[in-house]
Amino acid sequence: MLNHYETVFILTPVLSDLQMKEAVEKFKTILQENGATITNEENWGLRKLAYPIEKKSSGFYCLLQFDAEPSVVAVLETNYRRDERVIRYLTTRLDKYAYEYAEKRKNVKSKEGKE
Repeated sequence: MLNHYETVFILTPVLSDLQMKEAVEKFKTILQENGATITNEENWGLRKLAYPIEKKSSGFYCLLQFDAEPSVVAVLETNYRRDERVIRYLTTRLDKYAYEYAEKRKNVKSKEGKE
């Protein structure tokens, strides 16, 4: 059975734009190779952290929403831990209310992009 998941990860701010996009593509590829379907991707850009992490005060935020088997999350998080560019990450399973909210937010974003 496929579950709906959402993962947010923070990349180190010393990366160039190209390196950041390359890291995001790496994680998307890992998901797709393990049978996940990516439903939404948002790049939130460079933001200030609430508290310093590894002596860094900002980072590149990225959100991926996907549908996958529960075992895929373990593979993804193992790759987050191995990648030195990732400062923090959080993956959550969306319940039906969170999934509905995420769909509404995605639809609003897509309408804003078209205008």
